[in-house]
Amino acid sequence: MPFTNRLSAKSHLTRIETNGNGSSRTEGYVFHSYGPERYVHHVVASVVTLRRHDRTRRVALYCPPAHAKAIRDKGIDGLFDVIEDLPEEHHSVIGFKHNLHRFMPFDRCLFVDADTVWCRNTDTLWKQLSAFGFTATGMERSDFFFGGPKGIAVAVDYLFDRRRKTMKRFGLTHLPRVQAGVVYAQDRELAESVCSLATDYFNRRRETHFRSRLDEGRNEESCEWSLAMAMSGLELPIFPWLQGYSSPQLDFITGLTDHDVDFNEVQCKYYSDRFVYSLRGVPNEGLRKALIAFISRLPGKGDYFNVRPYILHFGWLNHKKPFLNFSERNWRQIKGAPAQVVEELAMAASGNGTNGQH
Repeated sequence: MPFTNRLSAKSHLTRIETNGNGSSRTEGYVFHSYGPERYVHHVVASVVTLRRHDRTRRVALYCPPAHAKAIRDKGIDGLFDVIEDLPEEHHSVIGFKHNLHRFMPFDRCLFVDADTVWCRNTDTLWKQLSAFGFTATGMERSDFFFGGPKGIAVAVDYLFDRRRKTMKRFGLTHLPRVQAGVVYAQDRELAESVCSLATDYFNRRRETHFRSRLDEGRNEESCEWSLAMAMSGLELPIFPWLQGYSSPQLDFITGLTDHDVDFNEVQCKYYSDRFVYSLRGVPNEGLRKALIAFISRLPGKGDYFNVRPYILHFGWLNHKKPFLNFSERNWRQIKGAPAQVVEELAMAASGNGTNGQH
């Protein structure tokens, strides 16, 4: 039986907009969690940072009953407008991300992964996203590493041009890079079309060059290459994740990210040269620093921005520890006075009527 926690119409967490016809349009963030309880700790940590910058838009969480109970036992369910059951068949990356149309409690939904920290006011981001019926962050063109083997084995895919063969087999003229940690949807039918086509592509994965993420030490398959193919097939634009000072999200990389322990202040070193910035993926920090230092000496290669992104994403396995530490520390601290936490959010929002803009 689905369980729901909906705050009253007067809630401080409600944002109502009207369109030209006078009808209401709701905007909200959609999180999900499943598996061990620590994953719902991540959601709570992300929402705590979100409420530093946006205290008015709604927040929904789809999760199993055990996660909802953990939140309610702490008395912090007031951090969410909607808490609903996530059916067991959707307890996977593919199960959720290929069914986003089933989890749209608001008119305009921003689906966000839990391993994220919010760093700035989101009003401008929402305005930009409102132009799309469906989009996801990423890049217009993927490289051979996207969905392919990591390391030297990618050379085989390059030499045999397997990426192009996959595109040709499925009648695609381009293959974007999708980062599915941030997906926006306001057209439910279009979202369903994307998800249905992505599911079809995934079910035909043996006809592609893409590799299983299980072979990389991950616990689940990726949804990203199938969503990328679907968006290409439906001719849907990608929302660029690398936009200089306006970047919607950037990766947390040790040595390229300055931050305090609770991520109140965040600054990312963003190299404008795509190749130089791609070196952030080099796992060894010493080698990464040496390569960036060497190549950035070349003319035009050393330019960089100091960026405060909207979202700091902890997607790299070898760079997750600072977020994991923050998440568990936040969970312990919020246990002491959960009611006070919610009350302070309510007072702050009703007292100044802002979204927490700095």
